[in-house]
Amino acid sequence: MTHCTRTSLNVHNNKDQTTMSDDAVRMLATALALLPLAAVALALGKIFGEWLNGVARNPGASEQMKEVGYLAFALTEAIALFALIVAFIILFVG
Repeated sequence: MTHCTRTSLNVHNNKDQTTMSDDAVRMLATALALLPLAAVALALGKIFGEWLNGVARNPGASEQMKEVGYLAFALTEAIALFALIVAFIILFVG
């Protein structure tokens, strides 16, 4: 009876393996941290589009809607500034 055994060779060749440098990982993380800025841009367009639609339908409620529109704008921009600060921290500190 003959036995056929398999042997595996674990050869690690550094030329075949691709590794990312720390700078590449930092740049990739920064780009991912900036993705919420696209959502903020879409949200701001939606906020002001709906605000203009509401003012066009009911001009008498313009003053009441202005306060809510400014509040929504400020909160949405706060998300964008938070994402930007996180991206800068990742890029320059991390």
